[in-house]
Amino acid sequence: MAAKGSSFLITATPVTLFAHLLLIAVTTLLLVWLLHFQGGLAFKSDNHDKIFNLHPLLMVIGFILIAGEAIMSYKTVPGTRRTRKLVHLILHSIALAAGIFGVCIAFRYHDKESKPDMYTLHSWLGLSTICLFGFQWVFGFFSFWFPGAEMPTRGRLMPWHWFVGMVIFLMAILTAETGLVWRFYDLELQRSQEALIVNFTGLLILLFAIAVSLSVVLPRGY
Repeated sequence: MAAKGSSFLITATPVTLFAHLLLIAVTTLLLVWLLHFQGGLAFKSDNHDKIFNLHPLLMVIGFILIAGEAIMSYKTVPGTRRTRKLVHLILHSIALAAGIFGVCIAFRYHDKESKPDMYTLHSWLGLSTICLFGFQWVFGFFSFWFPGAEMPTRGRLMPWHWFVGMVIFLMAILTAETGLVWRFYDLELQRSQEALIVNFTGLLILLFAIAVSLSVVLPRGY
């Protein structure tokens, strides 16, 4: 992988630094949107929109951004390969937990608002992504962590683990983008500061996905 990545004439380091800056920017915009424009966050509230606001928070910050960090951990975390593998596992575990909780919040909101479930492309993509992410996590845990497959088997499985993982990550990005579009029209936003924040959040999430994807094919910088 490193030999092929060298054709880009850069290492993963500047790309991962750019991704970290994008993570900070996305987090900031999302919090401004949810706390300032959308009234805040709550697990229990008479204002059901506050309950719903937990959904984008968990799915974008908890699921997508942390999953992206997990993918980049092999290029950003110093130490042994096993240390990087442990960080990769822990971050993906956090992302999976946040994703499951985020989906539950969406169902909870729909129940309180008496809205139908699973009728949009966003919801189809979202649930498919979470299910595939869960299967990938189980597969990776038992194949590469405990008890772990034999080394020749790991070698054969690794390209598929890498490929499926990136597909799932890009599915999560697509789900987030369709979710932002759906929320944009649900709130009937027009030309306003809030509309700009939502749009820029979507653009920065896309840039984050590009940076994470590029970092995978580039060699480590140290």
